[in-house]
Amino acid sequence: MAPRGESVNEEMRLRSRRRLMRATTELVDQRGYAATTLADIAERAGLARGLVSYYFDGKRLLMQSATHRLMHLELAAALAVLPGDASPQERLATAIDQVLRTALDHPRVMRSHLALILDPDVGGFVQDPEQQQLGAILREVLAGWGAGDPVAEHAVLRSALMGGCIGVLLPGAQTPLPPIRADLFARYELPWELGNPPQVDPPGRPHWIRRA
Repeated sequence: MAPRGESVNEEMRLRSRRRLMRATTELVDQRGYAATTLADIAERAGLARGLVSYYFDGKRLLMQSATHRLMHLELAAALAVLPGDASPQERLATAIDQVLRTALDHPRVMRSHLALILDPDVGGFVQDPEQQQLGAILREVLAGWGAGDPVAEHAVLRSALMGGCIGVLLPGAQTPLPPIRADLFARYELPWELGNPPQVDPPGRPHWIRRA
Protein backbone atom coordinates (compact mmCIF):
# COMPACT_ATOMS: atom_id res chain seq x y z
CA MET A 1 0.00 0.00 0.00
CA ALA A 2 1.50 3.30 -1.08
CA PRO A 3 2.17 5.87 1.67
CA ARG A 4 -0.15 8.85 1.88
CA GLY A 5 1.06 12.04 0.26
CA GLU A 6 1.87 15.11 2.31
CA SER A 7 -1.24 16.89 1.03
CA VAL A 8 -3.41 14.03 2.32
CA ASN A 9 -1.64 14.09 5.68
CA GLU A 10 -2.11 17.85 5.94
CA GLU A 11 -5.81 17.52 5.18
CA MET A 12 -6.16 14.88 7.90
CA ARG A 13 -4.35 17.11 10.39
CA LEU A 14 -6.63 20.01 9.46
CA ARG A 15 -9.73 17.87 9.93
CA SER A 16 -8.52 16.69 13.33
CA ARG A 17 -7.84 20.25 14.47
CA ARG A 18 -11.29 21.32 13.34
CA ARG A 19 -12.95 18.40 15.14
CA LEU A 20 -11.15 19.35 18.34
CA MET A 21 -12.17 23.00 18.02
CA ARG A 22 -15.78 22.10 17.30
CA ALA A 23 -15.87 19.70 20.26
CA THR A 24 -14.44 22.42 22.50
CA THR A 25 -17.13 24.99 21.73
CA GLU A 26 -19.87 22.37 22.01
CA LEU A 27 -18.73 21.19 25.43
CA VAL A 28 -18.00 24.64 26.83
CA ASP A 29 -21.43 25.75 25.62
CA GLN A 30 -22.93 22.90 27.65
CA ARG A 31 -20.69 22.71 30.74
CA GLY A 32 -18.53 25.81 30.92
CA TYR A 33 -14.77 26.10 30.54
CA ALA A 34 -13.71 24.91 34.00
CA ALA A 35 -15.85 21.76 33.80
CA THR A 36 -14.53 20.78 30.36
CA THR A 37 -11.34 18.72 30.31
CA LEU A 38 -9.00 17.94 27.45
CA ALA A 39 -9.98 14.28 27.82
CA ASP A 40 -13.64 15.27 27.39
CA ILE A 41 -12.77 17.22 24.26
CA ALA A 42 -10.78 14.35 22.75
CA GLU A 43 -13.62 11.93 23.47
CA ARG A 44 -16.23 14.23 21.90
CA ALA A 45 -14.00 14.69 18.84
CA GLY A 46 -13.41 10.94 18.55
CA LEU A 47 -9.63 11.35 18.75
CA ALA A 48 -6.87 10.10 21.00
CA ARG A 49 -6.15 12.27 24.04
CA GLY A 50 -2.53 12.71 22.97
CA LEU A 51 -3.57 14.41 19.74
CA VAL A 52 -4.95 17.39 21.69
CA SER A 53 -1.48 18.22 22.99
CA TYR A 54 0.02 17.50 19.58
CA TYR A 55 -2.15 20.12 17.87
CA PHE A 56 -2.62 22.66 20.67
CA ASP A 57 -0.27 23.86 23.39
CA GLY A 58 -2.73 23.56 26.23
CA LYS A 59 -6.40 24.07 26.96
CA ARG A 60 -6.21 27.86 26.87
CA LEU A 61 -4.88 28.01 23.32
CA LEU A 62 -7.37 25.39 22.17
CA MET A 63 -10.19 27.43 23.71
CA GLN A 64 -9.11 30.65 22.04
CA SER A 65 -8.62 28.97 18.65
CA ALA A 66 -11.99 27.25 18.95
CA THR A 67 -13.75 30.51 19.76
CA HIS A 68 -12.05 32.39 16.94
CA ARG A 69 -13.08 29.63 14.54
CA LEU A 70 -16.67 29.77 15.76
CA MET A 71 -16.68 33.53 15.27
CA HIS A 72 -15.17 33.58 11.79
CA LEU A 73 -17.42 30.75 10.54
CA GLU A 74 -20.58 32.45 11.80
CA LEU A 75 -19.43 35.83 10.47
CA ALA A 76 -18.58 34.41 7.05
CA ALA A 77 -21.95 32.64 6.90
CA ALA A 78 -23.84 35.84 7.79
CA LEU A 79 -22.04 37.83 5.09
CA ALA A 80 -22.47 35.06 2.52
CA VAL A 81 -26.27 35.30 2.59
CA LEU A 82 -26.26 39.01 1.73
CA PRO A 83 -27.17 39.83 -1.87
CA GLY A 84 -24.30 40.49 -4.22
CA ASP A 85 -25.20 44.18 -4.44
CA ALA A 86 -25.31 44.70 -0.66
CA SER A 87 -23.80 48.05 0.24
CA PRO A 88 -20.56 48.34 2.24
CA GLN A 89 -22.64 49.83 5.06
CA GLU A 90 -24.94 46.80 5.03
CA ARG A 91 -21.96 44.46 5.19
CA LEU A 92 -20.42 46.30 8.13
CA ALA A 93 -23.78 46.42 9.94
CA THR A 94 -24.21 42.68 9.40
CA ALA A 95 -20.69 42.01 10.68
CA ILE A 96 -21.29 43.98 13.88
CA ASP A 97 -24.64 42.31 14.45
CA GLN A 98 -23.22 38.84 13.92
CA VAL A 99 -20.38 39.25 16.41
CA LEU A 100 -22.86 40.44 19.04
CA ARG A 101 -25.25 37.62 18.11
CA THR A 102 -22.48 35.05 18.53
CA ALA A 103 -21.87 36.38 22.03
CA LEU A 104 -25.54 36.09 22.92
CA ASP A 105 -25.96 32.65 21.30
CA HIS A 106 -22.84 31.19 22.97
CA PRO A 107 -22.51 33.06 26.28
CA ARG A 108 -20.43 30.45 28.09
CA VAL A 109 -17.98 30.20 25.21
CA MET A 110 -17.64 33.95 24.81
CA ARG A 111 -17.37 34.67 28.55
CA SER A 112 -14.60 32.09 28.84
CA HIS A 113 -12.84 33.47 25.79
CA LEU A 114 -12.95 37.05 27.05
CA ALA A 115 -11.80 36.03 30.52
CA LEU A 116 -8.74 34.30 29.03
CA ILE A 117 -7.92 37.31 26.86
CA LEU A 118 -8.21 39.74 29.77
CA ASP A 119 -6.13 37.70 32.21
CA PRO A 120 -2.44 38.67 31.78
CA ASP A 121 -1.39 35.74 33.96
CA VAL A 122 -2.49 33.21 31.33
CA GLY A 123 -1.10 34.93 28.27
CA GLY A 124 -3.71 37.39 27.00
CA PHE A 125 -4.69 37.77 23.36
CA VAL A 126 -3.55 35.09 20.89
CA GLN A 127 -3.22 35.74 17.15
CA ASP A 128 -3.67 32.18 15.97
CA PRO A 129 -4.61 31.17 12.39
CA GLU A 130 -8.31 31.19 13.27
CA GLN A 131 -8.06 34.73 14.66
CA GLN A 132 -6.20 35.79 11.53
CA GLN A 133 -9.06 34.54 9.38
CA LEU A 134 -11.56 36.43 11.51
CA GLY A 135 -9.42 39.57 11.26
CA ALA A 136 -9.08 39.20 7.49
CA ILE A 137 -12.86 39.13 7.07
CA LEU A 138 -13.33 42.24 9.21
CA ARG A 139 -10.51 44.13 7.47
CA GLU A 140 -12.06 43.35 4.09
CA VAL A 141 -15.43 44.63 5.28
CA LEU A 142 -13.82 47.79 6.66
CA ALA A 143 -11.87 48.38 3.45
CA GLY A 144 -15.11 48.19 1.48
CA TRP A 145 -16.76 50.56 3.93
CA GLY A 146 -14.04 53.11 3.20
CA ALA A 147 -11.51 52.78 6.03
CA GLY A 148 -8.32 54.58 5.02
CA ASP A 149 -6.26 52.17 7.09
CA PRO A 150 -8.20 48.89 7.46
CA VAL A 151 -5.55 47.41 9.75
CA ALA A 152 -5.73 50.27 12.24
CA GLU A 153 -9.51 50.50 11.94
CA HIS A 154 -9.79 46.78 12.57
CA ALA A 155 -7.95 47.21 15.87
CA VAL A 156 -10.44 49.90 16.87
CA LEU A 157 -13.45 47.84 15.79
CA ARG A 158 -12.10 44.75 17.54
CA SER A 159 -11.80 46.69 20.80
CA ALA A 160 -15.28 48.16 20.39
CA LEU A 161 -16.81 44.76 19.67
CA MET A 162 -14.99 43.24 22.63
CA GLY A 163 -16.44 45.96 24.83
CA GLY A 164 -19.89 45.34 23.37
CA CYS A 165 -19.63 41.61 24.03
CA ILE A 166 -18.54 42.26 27.62
CA GLY A 167 -21.51 44.59 28.02
CA VAL A 168 -24.12 42.05 26.91
CA LEU A 169 -22.48 39.20 28.85
CA LEU A 170 -21.29 40.76 32.13
CA PRO A 171 -22.83 38.58 34.87
CA GLY A 172 -25.16 40.55 37.08
CA ALA A 173 -24.74 43.77 35.13
CA GLN A 174 -25.62 42.97 31.53
CA THR A 175 -26.44 45.90 29.28
CA PRO A 176 -29.33 45.33 26.86
CA LEU A 177 -28.32 44.80 23.26
CA PRO A 178 -30.09 47.86 21.71
CA PRO A 179 -28.00 50.63 23.37
CA ILE A 180 -24.75 48.74 22.75
CA ARG A 181 -25.67 48.26 19.11
CA ALA A 182 -26.76 51.89 18.80
CA ASP A 183 -23.38 53.06 20.09
CA LEU A 184 -21.47 50.84 17.65
CA PHE A 185 -23.64 51.90 14.73
CA ALA A 186 -23.18 55.58 15.63
CA ARG A 187 -19.39 55.14 15.56
CA TYR A 188 -19.59 54.06 11.93
CA GLU A 189 -22.55 56.23 10.92
CA LEU A 190 -24.67 53.20 10.08
CA PRO A 191 -28.46 53.54 9.85
CA TRP A 192 -30.23 51.58 12.57
CA GLU A 193 -32.35 49.61 10.09
CA LEU A 194 -29.36 47.93 8.45
CA GLY A 195 -28.24 44.45 9.47
CA ASN A 196 -30.53 42.70 11.96
CA PRO A 197 -31.90 45.33 14.36
CA PRO A 198 -33.25 43.90 17.62
CA GLN A 199 -36.13 46.38 17.58
CA VAL A 200 -37.78 48.67 15.04
CA ASP A 201 -36.40 51.95 16.35
CA PRO A 202 -33.11 52.73 18.09
CA PRO A 203 -33.31 53.10 21.89
CA GLY A 204 -34.52 56.45 23.10
CA ARG A 205 -36.28 57.28 19.88
CA PRO A 206 -40.07 57.51 20.20
CA HIS A 207 -41.75 54.97 17.97
CA TRP A 208 -44.01 57.63 16.41
CA ILE A 209 -41.04 59.54 14.97
CA ARG A 210 -40.34 58.02 11.57
CA ARG A 211 -37.41 58.53 9.25
CA ALA A 212 -37.84 60.80 6.30
